Amino acid sequence: MNLPVLNTPNHEMTIPSTGEKVTYRPFLVKEQKILMMAQESGDETHMIRSIGDIVKSCTFGKIDNPNKLPTFDLEYMFLMIRAKSVGSEIELKVTCPDDEETVVDYKINLDDIKVQHTEGHNKQIMLTDEIGLEMNYPSMEMVRGFAVDNAKITELSFELIRNTIKNVFDKEQVYDEMSAKDLDNFIEQMTTEQFEKVSKFFETMPKLSHTVNVTNPNTGGTLLRSCVLIEFLKISDRLSSRDFLSPPIPSLARFLNFL
Repeated sequence: MNLPVLNTPNHEMTIPSTGEKVTYRPFLVKEQKILMMAQESGDETHMIRSIGDIVKSCTFGKIDNPNKLPTFDLEYMFLMIRAKSVGSEIELKVTCPDDEETVVDYKINLDDIKVQHTEGHNKQIMLTDEIGLEMNYPSMEMVRGFAVDNAKITELSFELIRNTIKNVFDKEQVYDEMSAKDLDNFIEQMTTEQFEKVSKFFETMPKLSHTVNVTNPNTGGTLLRSCVLIEFLKISDRLSSRDFLSPPIPSLARFLNFL
């Protein structure tokens, strides 16, 4: 005997980097099981791959290669799918920043979370008056190496910069067919000031974040409200450090605790 088919509702969201609308559905129990197993494994590469697989399935294959999306797109899309799957509210333990000791409960509505853009951010970087770069945003595929080999941070950081350079241009022409060796030589010829401009691109790139007001109950009866910025998948942390060659590694396991 064939059992009845359980239909799932469809929803629509907008991809932050392109403005394109895409239809999606909640993830199913079998897909939630995959995420839970990835979390339990403690393998961040496994977690990243599982998140990408869920986004692909839940968008009916419209997003056929999620790990090539800019990191903030994948973060946002996964959170929206999660909100429609198991609820839009998540409960967090937040440490009050005024004493860095008191921990309070806080609820966040995922529907309120947006990708934040930094004023003045530009994908074109002028290194001199005549020579510049056009950048692509890093994808999950590009950054997941940081979660695998923390011992090669410097090597991985230079590789990431190389892979996100879309083209080099001067007043004469645009150079968009470049070998890895040519790009490495070009990057190594930069001055510290020029390299800082490249670092700033990653520091100011769009990121999925949310600012909350936290009330510390232990401040002499005074309600002290402080702003706490919560960045969800924390991928941007490894890119936005002022000390770019020593970016911290995010905890995907902590993120998946929202499931």
